[in-house]
Amino acid sequence: MPGPAAVKIELSEAQKTILEQMVRQRRRGQGLVRRAQLILEAAAGETNAGLGRKYGHHRDVVHKWRQRWAEAEDALAAVEAAEDKDQPLEAAIEQLLSDARRSGRPDTFSAEQVVQIVAISCEEPTASGLPITRWTAKDIAQEAIRRGIVERISPQSVERFLK
Repeated sequence: MPGPAAVKIELSEAQKTILEQMVRQRRRGQGLVRRAQLILEAAAGETNAGLGRKYGHHRDVVHKWRQRWAEAEDALAAVEAAEDKDQPLEAAIEQLLSDARRSGRPDTFSAEQVVQIVAISCEEPTASGLPITRWTAKDIAQEAIRRGIVERISPQSVERFLK
């Protein structure tokens, strides 16, 4: 049983050129390259199911990216027409094809706290009044708490920072 009709995608020459460049660049992320390939082939008339088989995605994933491109066509056309140096077309396309920010647990420790904890490990333990010659992760964790850098921290977190 066939799914819903695929959303038609039309690319301007500039959009097509940028997508082709993205596909050829080695420094691009694999997800971005695959999505650029997917949009190029969708514009060429490939079906969602065919693209899904080719790239190992469910056709709903292909449909989602096709839909996302179609919804942004007017905005991309406006960026292309404006020829804005601050927001070039390539940046707009890259942003469109990038992963959306995902929710998740916020960082427990700020970058500044991590730097301060690593700095402790660079000091001599005797400078902190400890009767030891080398730091352990547990000692660093206790010192970070004593100095008020963090309220609490595990030795495992300290080890992770020092790797």
